[in-house]
Amino acid sequence: MTAAMDISVTKTGRSRLPELDMNNLPFGKNFTDHMLVADYENGEWKNAAIVPYQPLQLSPSLAALHYGQAIFEGIKAYKDREGHPFIFRPYDNFKRFNISAERMQMPAVPEEIFMDGMRQLIALDQAWIPMKEDYSLYIRPFMFSTDELIGVRPSDTYKFMIILSPCGPYYAEPMRIFVEEHYVRAVPGGVGYAKAAGNYGAAMLATAEAKKKGYDQVLWMDAIEHRYVQECGTMNVFFIIGNTAITPGLEQGTILEGVTRMSVISMLKEMGVKVEERDLSIDEIVAAYNAGEHMEVFGTGTAATISPIKELGYKDLSMKFDLSKWKIAPAVKKTITDIREGRIPDTHGWMYAV
Repeated sequence: MTAAMDISVTKTGRSRLPELDMNNLPFGKNFTDHMLVADYENGEWKNAAIVPYQPLQLSPSLAALHYGQAIFEGIKAYKDREGHPFIFRPYDNFKRFNISAERMQMPAVPEEIFMDGMRQLIALDQAWIPMKEDYSLYIRPFMFSTDELIGVRPSDTYKFMIILSPCGPYYAEPMRIFVEEHYVRAVPGGVGYAKAAGNYGAAMLATAEAKKKGYDQVLWMDAIEHRYVQECGTMNVFFIIGNTAITPGLEQGTILEGVTRMSVISMLKEMGVKVEERDLSIDEIVAAYNAGEHMEVFGTGTAATISPIKELGYKDLSMKFDLSKWKIAPAVKKTITDIREGRIPDTHGWMYAV
C-alpha cells in the first residue's frame, strides 16, 4: 500500500443519524453525514478532503453533462458480530475503477485517495453501518469531468467523490426477468466492460418496457445474433444446469467483470461444482428447461448480492423455476453473507478492516 495522502477532515455540526429508521432503508435513498472529494487539475490530484454531505455547485457547461465522461463503482461495508467495520474486496473495485477510467480517457485515481480516503470516510461514519442480516453500507465512488467547456474532447479537469448510503436488500423478492431481443447493452469493442454511467442510461428504455410487461429486469443478449446470454440490468448472471454452473465469459469485453461474480465462482469451485465461463445460448437454456433438467438461475452483484430468478420470459415461453428445490444458490448466498457479516472465518482475505 502506498503512503497515505494528507486528507483534511471537516466534521458535520449535527449528525442526521438519529433521524434515520434503520429498519426501513430503501436502496440508495439515505446518505451519511460526510463525503470524500478530490480534484484533478494541471495533471495532478489535489484538494482531497472529507466534508459534510452537501450539494455541489456546477456550471451549466460542465463537460460531464454534455459528453458523458462519468464512471462509478459499487462497494459494500459490513460489521462483524463484535461491531467492527469491514469492506468487502475494495481493492478489486479500485482496480476496476481505473480500468473504467482508462477506457473513458479519464485519469487514474491513486490508491492513497481511493483506498485510504474510503477507509477514513467509513471510519468517521461507521455508526451508519446497519448490523442486520442482508443490510450494509453501500459505498459509491464516482468520477466525472469538470471542464466548463462545450467541446468534444477529454476533459482536463475531474472531480472524484465517495458517498455512503446505508441500505437493505436491493431485491427483496425473487425476480421475473425478460429476455431482451431487440435492444442491446454492449458490443465487442464498446464500453460494456467499463462501469460507465452511460451504460445504465442506455438501458433504461428496455427495462421500462419489460416492467410494463410485469418483469423486474431484462436479460441482455449479444448484439450480433441476439442469441447468447450477456448479463442482467444490474447483475451478472449464473445458470446452474444439472450439476454445472455456467456464466458468460469476459473475452468479448461486453459484460462487467463483477467482484461478486468472481467471489461466487471461487465458492462454487470450493463446493465441488463445475464452473464454465463460456458462451451460453438461449436455445441451450430452453432445451434444458424443456428436458426437465434441474436449473437454478440467479444474478450476482454488489447491490443485488445474490438474487434468485424465479421466471424467465422468452418469446411466448415462460420458464418458471421451483426455488424450493434449489440447493446450490442458497448455499452460496449463505456462505458469502456469513463471510461478509463475520459469522464464519474469511479464509480468502476478502474482508478489508477499516
